[in-house]
Amino acid sequence: MRKRLPLLYLAVVLLRAVPALAQIPDGPPDASTVRIRIGPLMMNPTISISNLGIDNNVFNDPPEKLPKEDFTLTLTPASDFWLPLGQTWLTARVDGSVNWYQKYSSERTANTGYKLGWIVPGSRVSLKVDAGYLDARERPGFEIDARAQRNETNFSGSVEFHAMSKSFIGLSATRQDIHFAEQAAYLGTDLRTSLSRVDASYTASFRHQLTPLTSIAFTGIRSNAQFTYSPDRDTTSNAALISVKFDPAALLKGGASVGYTDFKPTDASLPGYHGIVGNIDLAYVLLGSTRFAVTGSRGVQYSYDFDQPYYVQSRLGASIAQQIYGPLDAQLRGEIASLDYRNREGAAVTAGDRTDRVNSFGGGVGYHLGRDLRLAVNVDQTNRDSQLSDHRYDRLIIASSLTYGF
Repeated sequence: MRKRLPLLYLAVVLLRAVPALAQIPDGPPDASTVRIRIGPLMMNPTISISNLGIDNNVFNDPPEKLPKEDFTLTLTPASDFWLPLGQTWLTARVDGSVNWYQKYSSERTANTGYKLGWIVPGSRVSLKVDAGYLDARERPGFEIDARAQRNETNFSGSVEFHAMSKSFIGLSATRQDIHFAEQAAYLGTDLRTSLSRVDASYTASFRHQLTPLTSIAFTGIRSNAQFTYSPDRDTTSNAALISVKFDPAALLKGGASVGYTDFKPTDASLPGYHGIVGNIDLAYVLLGSTRFAVTGSRGVQYSYDFDQPYYVQSRLGASIAQQIYGPLDAQLRGEIASLDYRNREGAAVTAGDRTDRVNSFGGGVGYHLGRDLRLAVNVDQTNRDSQLSDHRYDRLIIASSLTYGF
């Protein structure tokens, strides 16, 4: 009977779970890619099973704490929705993840996320409004290893004016409420007190369509963060960026941005950050069979630590996917990241010039069982190096995955 309990628990969780929050669709769908139609409603549901295998460091423990090993899997159901309303569109996304561990039940989670948007296209003025909600118990980034319970509520709105034949002026505003649960803690720190906050930003942009498939934009952003229980952590920032975006139909897909930010904590005992920020997410397919992808970012992230309350995170990842023969393909991937911490003035910190580094490398082989079904076997190695012993770990996952689009 005892051996059946993990399977029974898994079945209950799967029945409860609906999806982690992802980005809402940006506009009307490509009719050729829509899988299901129910009257005017269009949807693209998918489901994937990943990490089906062995995790040799369940808690991201340092080597001296004897890392724990367990059998695990992750289930991720998701669906995009589109519904035409006259000349406008309602868009939605429901997605999430279920993480299951056979032995360590404390690491079992079911995360849910929902997002709803309204798109009003127009020849002179276009409008977009989004709202979303996330309820998750997951690791919130590279720094925190505890699966911390939190919920997030998001609202955003944008309007774009067709100023000239190929030029557009845009205005947008966003608000994100992040609230950690009372029991959420990491290394003795109450995450509810240190990280619960409201982030707000206001953006003005000028976008020019260089070609039918390429646009360039100049953007100014004003942001502020107000911490619910720690007002001495409040910050404001101003940033200016230049970005380029490529249409999905182009050979080079995605976009990139680079700029400068002036990040100022309201507490005089905290240093500001004045420097480069940016994002990159580009993909290129060579001869229809080799896909190269690059992702990366640089910007300020908030830390749970009172004495080192934020860090500048730089991240760069790359992957190569190659179709070997027929339905068989292979992929190599890697990512490096650095977390450069800033100290509160006068604080007695263990590592004053602290920079944590996270490296991840892996690969896999996949087999397409059909147009919408892919089976893969993956090996991924991650390690974090830090001047603080509690923040070091090595982790190896050897697992298979199965992805199906209905």
